Amino acid sequence: MSATDRLDIIFTAPHPDDLEIGCGGWIAKLVKQGYRVGMIHMTNGEPTPLGSPETRAKESTEAAAVLGATHVETLPLTNRELMDGPAARYALATIVRRFKPRILVGFAGRTVAASPDHWQGQLIAEASRFYSQLTKWNDRFGNTEPHRVDHLIYRPVARTPENQLWPATFVVDIGDTIEQKLAAVRCYKSQFPGARFAGLEHWIRSAAGYEGGLAGFDYGELYALPRPLGVSDAMPLFGEWPRMDPTKMRQE
Repeated sequence: MSATDRLDIIFTAPHPDDLEIGCGGWIAKLVKQGYRVGMIHMTNGEPTPLGSPETRAKESTEAAAVLGATHVETLPLTNRELMDGPAARYALATIVRRFKPRILVGFAGRTVAASPDHWQGQLIAEASRFYSQLTKWNDRFGNTEPHRVDHLIYRPVARTPENQLWPATFVVDIGDTIEQKLAAVRCYKSQFPGARFAGLEHWIRSAAGYEGGLAGFDYGELYALPRPLGVSDAMPLFGEWPRMDPTKMRQE
């Protein structure tokens, strides 16, 4: 594989539409910034009431194109039966070994009122990061060579029963890509028809407004790290606060 075939970062989640809803703003922003971005869906997300494997594949391709992703792929794992185990780890780790990203992004947290696949997806992503670097096992990974992922990043789910405490978090400013994110989600017409999309759009904007506001942005996406963020020069992290300075407001 040449350097131009590699991906800088891979985002992965259990179902087509998960990444668009959770990470679409950062994906689109990374593409605008010139990075090569991969989107890996662990399952095809079917069956669903109005969907089909063919429809969902078309929708995921369209959504990835809206975001500008370099590569999109759906693994042959089974929706509703997604479980952390050797087969799932091999499948995702093979993709990681093939495209050799520096960063792997996965969801974190249990969604007890929704699919248990989301929690299993976190476990699979964590294990696959480790499996991707294993030596003398190339036959289990399509004869790809080992690769060490430098950074694992979590996208915490918004509705989880646990209080999630992280060693470090950061918020990506998606004010310039939130409309692109929503356009990508809108591609999934089989999942979010009519009024259902209107409700989801309200939730996405509200969550992005809250998460962005934590860092002074109109809209943002919050991400977490399993370790503290190490820096040698912290000053570039602390630029001018983007919110209005009350001392400079005009007095009537």
